[in-house]
Amino acid sequence: MASTTEPGAARVAALATLIADETRAAMLLALLDGRAWTAGELARHAGVAASTASEHLGKLVSGGLLAEERQGRHRYLRLADAGAAQLVEGFAAYAVPGGGERPPTLRASSARDAMARGRTCYDHLAGRLGIAVTEGLAGRGFLRVETGFSLTEAGVCWFRGLGEPGVLGKGRRPLARGCLDWTERRLHLAGVAGAVLCRRALASGWVERIGSERAVRVTGVGAEFFSAELGVTGVR
Repeated sequence: MASTTEPGAARVAALATLIADETRAAMLLALLDGRAWTAGELARHAGVAASTASEHLGKLVSGGLLAEERQGRHRYLRLADAGAAQLVEGFAAYAVPGGGERPPTLRASSARDAMARGRTCYDHLAGRLGIAVTEGLAGRGFLRVETGFSLTEAGVCWFRGLGEPGVLGKGRRPLARGCLDWTERRLHLAGVAGAVLCRRALASGWVERIGSERAVRVTGVGAEFFSAELGVTGVR
């Protein structure tokens, strides 16, 4: 059997093996909405029996991609952390060029269009909404995008003004990071700043979730906020 001394090769191969199953991939993609799902919900989403789902979920938890917690009779699963979400979204962006194949039904087409307009990518905004917000932040001088994403001093002040000043302190997670959008093929804002903005947008009713997928839409009050603060229009 061939062997290698390349550091990390075994770990990379193990992660690729975890994702290289359609059922597990479907579960991972569903969990990109940033919420915790029950094992039963994930089984129904992937179209498999509960026992089969349990086996797959056990592998994902053991492999470090998912975290689980139990509340009463229910077992809840979520992506382990932002790094796991970045890995899954990166796979999706690479594997589904140009937004994917044409949906087979009108309902599927409508769902895909809604996801392309606006969605959550783990804990930040994506789709055309995410791109427009990122461009708005750059246009206002809050975000530098020329040589990697970084907040300006004005940007740090703006984000602190959203009401969560403490989360912008030093930590292991990047303050601002570009994330490749798999439908738009461009970078949208991720990292701590992206998470803060998404969380505040949902809590303040600037955007709302629609359907059972990750899709979100901008509300009337949200359209006013994004226009006034970031010069973003036409996102509804």
